[in-house]
Amino acid sequence: MKAPSSPSTGASSPERDAKSPGFAAEFKDAVTLRAFGLVLGGLLVQLAFVVSYVGAFHSPVPHRIPVAVAAPQQVSAKIVAQLDALDGDPVDATAAPSTAAARQWVLTRKADAAFLFDPTGTEDTLLVASAGGPSVSQTATQIAQKIETAQKRRITVTDIRPPNAGDGRGMTSFYLVLGWVIGGYLTATIMGMAAGSRPANRQRTLIRLAVLVLYAVVSGIAGAVVVGPVYGALGGHFWTLSGIGALVVLASAATALALQTLLGLLGTGLVILLFVVLGNPSSGGVYPAPLLPSFWSAVGQILPPGAGTTLVRNTMYFSGHAITSALWVLGAYAVGGAVLAWAASWRNEGRRSDTPVTESGTPARAADTS
Repeated sequence: MKAPSSPSTGASSPERDAKSPGFAAEFKDAVTLRAFGLVLGGLLVQLAFVVSYVGAFHSPVPHRIPVAVAAPQQVSAKIVAQLDALDGDPVDATAAPSTAAARQWVLTRKADAAFLFDPTGTEDTLLVASAGGPSVSQTATQIAQKIETAQKRRITVTDIRPPNAGDGRGMTSFYLVLGWVIGGYLTATIMGMAAGSRPANRQRTLIRLAVLVLYAVVSGIAGAVVVGPVYGALGGHFWTLSGIGALVVLASAATALALQTLLGLLGTGLVILLFVVLGNPSSGGVYPAPLLPSFWSAVGQILPPGAGTTLVRNTMYFSGHAITSALWVLGAYAVGGAVLAWAASWRNEGRRSDTPVTESGTPARAADTS
């Protein structure tokens, strides 16, 4: 009787070879065209992020900052013309009827600064409200230096509306809105991923929208608690701030849900491109619009981060002045996103009705648009 031979460590069997397709086959299976496309997409988003932020922030230069000019009637037009003629167009000057009116223009956001001419001496005043942005004081100093050179007069910069003591450099509004926007689109994305590969139909979309509304309300209140009672950065107007937060979150979440339902994974990338890559640097949170290059200055207030930051700042520091446009923008994203999400899910239902069905009752090759 032949004794059984012990297994050899170097031997291989046909069964083992069948289970080891080899490196080339493994590589081909792992690095699919879809995987390559996703990696390439990630690289492009990364580069877009760098280009957008560096492009917006690398060289902030004041450009046509609205400045009210309070001066005697006989010299007012001359001063306005001289300020408008400064090298680089840092100022867009407008004559104000009085010193009180010029001051009020700053507080109602009709102007970012006010130049008060002293007809009895050689020392004038530049009024600013640094609560409107962290770089306003720095910009005002630059403008004052240009005015001093042009007018050969001394300028004193006076801040008539600084940020709260707990608000530091006035950045709380920006970071609060940033958190709301990110929370909104992340929650919409997570809800879609949690559904697996089942495409969203109209009923499921309405359920998700209802959940997102509830989430937005809770997020708005939570954010107001953090910046108010917890840190004392933005005190007062608690319920108004909570409502603003709910609107910002819903605008972000509804838009994300719509784009993801319409475009699938590509929609998620588009949301990041709009809200993070373009929206954050152009929002005015770090530098106000007059300090940004023309492209970022133009798009900032038509995206949720910029509209939300303006809405919070002007509500908390400037008695709700100049907020109408921001409200319309956020409302359009919230309502438009909800309508588009519902319409896209209706379109998906029509497509699935023409798709072969498996024995389990699910579409054979349904695209993931959840």
